[in-house]
Amino acid sequence: MSPMSNVGVPTQVQVEVDEATAQGIYSNMAIVAHTETEFVFDFVYIQPQAPKAKVRARIVTSPSHAKRFLAALQDNLRRYEEKCGQIKISGEAGKSNDRYEGHYL
Repeated sequence: MSPMSNVGVPTQVQVEVDEATAQGIYSNMAIVAHTETEFVFDFVYIQPQAPKAKVRARIVTSPSHAKRFLAALQDNLRRYEEKCGQIKISGEAGKSNDRYEGHYL
């Protein structure tokens, strides 16, 4: 089989998740920043009435991966709301939130 004969054929990737990662990390706030070449997603946990928040995870990725992530998230949110009803949020992203006394996403 020539190398060109595999063009367009999806590759199946085996993804492994170690036990600690499989447990997940709770986040109730996100901070998104970018440069010309990368996007940074900081997932933060903040306790109400607490003066500090802690970044629990940071993802650094390319603009094209960030755009694909956005598309996947939008698709999943649409399907979730079709099945479970509209998600209601308080406040607006990037605006002050009295509950947390800061900015959030």
